[in-house]
Amino acid sequence: MRLLRSSTLAFGLATTAKFVDAQAQFLVNELSFGYTGRINDRGQATVPGFSIQGTPDVPEVLSNKLILTPPAPGNTRGAIWADQPNRYLTWVADVDFRVNGQERGSGNLNIWLARRGNQEIGSSSVYTVNRFDGLALVIDQHSGSGGMVRGFLNDGTVDFKAHQNVDSLAFGHCNYPYRNLGRPSQIKLRQTPQVFKVEVDGRLCFESDKISIPPGYYFGITAAAGDNPDSFEIFKMVTMTENLDAKYDAPPPQQQQQQQQQSNQNQAQAQMSYGRNPPNGRNNPNEGDAFGDSIPDAAANTYTSSEAQFADLHNRIQSTNQHLSTIFRQVASLGNIGEKRHEEVSKSVNDVKQILSKLDRLDSLQNEISKLQRDLRDMRNDINMKVRDSEHAVKSFIGTNHGTMLEHVAVQAAPKHGKLIFVIIGSQVLIVAAYIFYERKKVMPKKYL
Repeated sequence: MRLLRSSTLAFGLATTAKFVDAQAQFLVNELSFGYTGRINDRGQATVPGFSIQGTPDVPEVLSNKLILTPPAPGNTRGAIWADQPNRYLTWVADVDFRVNGQERGSGNLNIWLARRGNQEIGSSSVYTVNRFDGLALVIDQHSGSGGMVRGFLNDGTVDFKAHQNVDSLAFGHCNYPYRNLGRPSQIKLRQTPQVFKVEVDGRLCFESDKISIPPGYYFGITAAAGDNPDSFEIFKMVTMTENLDAKYDAPPPQQQQQQQQQSNQNQAQAQMSYGRNPPNGRNNPNEGDAFGDSIPDAAANTYTSSEAQFADLHNRIQSTNQHLSTIFRQVASLGNIGEKRHEEVSKSVNDVKQILSKLDRLDSLQNEISKLQRDLRDMRNDINMKVRDSEHAVKSFIGTNHGTMLEHVAVQAAPKHGKLIFVIIGSQVLIVAAYIFYERKKVMPKKYL
């Protein structure tokens, strides 16, 4: 943050910034499409200067729009990437898009400016990409907000797909309800020597004076739809710059890493100016070579004229300044590296704290499991005691009543032979008596009337 000492100076800088923003912009044809109202003037299903890919099908190209994800089916992906990198330091990129879908549709739109572009990102979103080097602008319904625009940066060291909380890596955001508006929405990315801005429908979303994307990075747009898909439509992408002739080649990887590690823009500009105008006309971009150009010591009597002494003094002063500048850059880069390491250590400490908090939960869960084991053990002991008592009670009851039962069966239920003998003898006596009576009656004389 910079604090201005004078309100007049602040007004002058604000006026200058407005004047810079109002400067003329020129169209970059190889990084633009749809600016004439048509995607392809020849009526072909391609986008000139761009490559298209998708899963499971390639996105559909109509006359005035590109449908990255269709309304159906779900779980589709689409992407469009520029074939040529952006070779400008200052630029403006406009993207007109529209999102339609169901009441609870899901999906996200990603606008990229990446070093390797299609090769390392493809049709991935910020949640499924691995390591990338560049900028990602994400439009989705984060945390049920109804719509949000967020910015992410990566220097190729963070694996977003394996990260536990990708949402925490955003450096800027603003709310924007983008779904089912019935009209195209405009996202504008603007990079100037002073600031990087993101505007939505002509209003500022967020900005930062700590961000500067170097030339040589590729523009791209990817979209991903969920089970309840949203249809992401791209009407145009227009890239403009102030000077079409001010092209720069991509810096080497070592220089890109140095630029990403420097958070102070003034130090970066000083390093660039030093690299363009080295002392004594020497071109030594490597810091280690500057110490190798030291002037060897010589005896004082070797300088016989004031001109030779002045030349030697001049060369030594320049060499000293060169070494001091190199030391300053190294100290600045070490400070930036230290800050970065401190942030990484802080994130690691936070991750460890989260893991420890989970371990505390595991301890409580283990205590609950131990209590449950003790309760089950007590319950098993109680059941065993109840079963043992019941068994003893049944045995004692059977042992007590079993003898009485046998006596009852032997005495009470046994058959009585005396009655049987009485019945048999009685029946024989009756038969004999009846026979005798019959015989007597047969012998008795008959009486006639």
